Amino acid sequence: MPTVARMFKRILTLAAGIVLGAALVEAWPRVAAAWNFWPDRELARASSRVREVMRLVHEHHVDQGAAAYDRLAREALHGMVESLDAHSEFLEKDSRAGFEEDLSGEFGGIGIQVETRQNRIVVIAPVAGGPGERAGIQRGDEILSIDGRTAGPGALDGVVGRLRGPPGTRVLVGLVRPATRENLSLTLTRELIRIESVRGARLIAGGVGYVQVTDFTDHTGAQFRRALEDLLARGARSLVIDLRNNPGGVLEAAVEVAEPFFRKGELVVYTQGRSARDRENLLAAAEGEPLALPMAVLVNAGSASAAEIVAGALKDTGRAVVVGERTFGKGSVQTVFPLDGGEGVRLTTAHYFTPGGDTIHERGVTPHVEVVMTPEEDAMLARQRARPDLASPADFKARFGEEPVTDRQLEAALAMLEGLRLFDGRAAPGGKL
Repeated sequence: MPTVARMFKRILTLAAGIVLGAALVEAWPRVAAAWNFWPDRELARASSRVREVMRLVHEHHVDQGAAAYDRLAREALHGMVESLDAHSEFLEKDSRAGFEEDLSGEFGGIGIQVETRQNRIVVIAPVAGGPGERAGIQRGDEILSIDGRTAGPGALDGVVGRLRGPPGTRVLVGLVRPATRENLSLTLTRELIRIESVRGARLIAGGVGYVQVTDFTDHTGAQFRRALEDLLARGARSLVIDLRNNPGGVLEAAVEVAEPFFRKGELVVYTQGRSARDRENLLAAAEGEPLALPMAVLVNAGSASAAEIVAGALKDTGRAVVVGERTFGKGSVQTVFPLDGGEGVRLTTAHYFTPGGDTIHERGVTPHVEVVMTPEEDAMLARQRARPDLASPADFKARFGEEPVTDRQLEAALAMLEGLRLFDGRAAPGGKL
């Protein structure tokens, strides 16, 4: 009997162990999640779903080539990242190389800046002096096809990759102009696009210095400083900074352009990520007294990103009068995370804010003085700025078949500066950098 009792006790102990083990198995995921022992459980579950769908597509889709694992993974990455917002994207090797070319200020292509807007590929601005501008491409034009193939809704990286290529090669671009509902088919020859960020620095009537900034690359800050020093040496008493059709670029370059007018350590712009600790203040670093002279900034709907940072900083701190149209409203920060094989993820990680705390994203910068021009006027003015050798209206008409248009935005800026000159005692010749 004692032997039977011991056996019965062992059976009860084993049964209790089994029940307890089952309870632990059932409860463990909840305990692990609560104590953070299993932090990637949600990621693992989501990845498992993606993996299962990829397996089903690969094994059962009628087109075996279209259902190859590598292709499915690549398309899944594009969809995952690019569904987040208009500026995040998965960068394949060629696209990442092209992105880095943009920041360097040199690339092979037709010279246009494009953006995804409501699932359409829209021209923000043609690069000054490039093949696209010379062919008549305008801000707001929508790209429909490249070399006879549909551009594809929202496929920004593919469009950029197909528009770029070795200098001397040709590309056929199909566009529609929403303002006139006109369809265009343009054959363009690619060129090596060297973006001269700072152009047209000169003195105009009344000792006004004029400088155009067409883009923000790694070298824009140094170029702008040289142009500014030259204008001051030639006696500039006030300044016009032309940021029209400037699509933006390098954030640090925008700070460098603005900082000659700010005291060292003064806030130019700040970025804010998803949490309070993600704020980053970008401060002026230039030594010495800031320049204090009457200043106007020209903007339009093609002024975006870094151009909006400069305009917003100068407006917000009362250092310049802003003239033109509400800017594009691209006020988000993209960070590139490198991946193996030369690929990368360009991800929106923060938004820009002016020194006074105003957001630029999807709102833009509102000018003090609004002067609206049509896309046709914009295109003609861009052509006029690109061809200073055709200063005579007769020469310009002989070349382009049209009379040059009046730059009403610049005229308004000059009128504002004249008013400031009459009522502001700061307007003295020269200045210190």
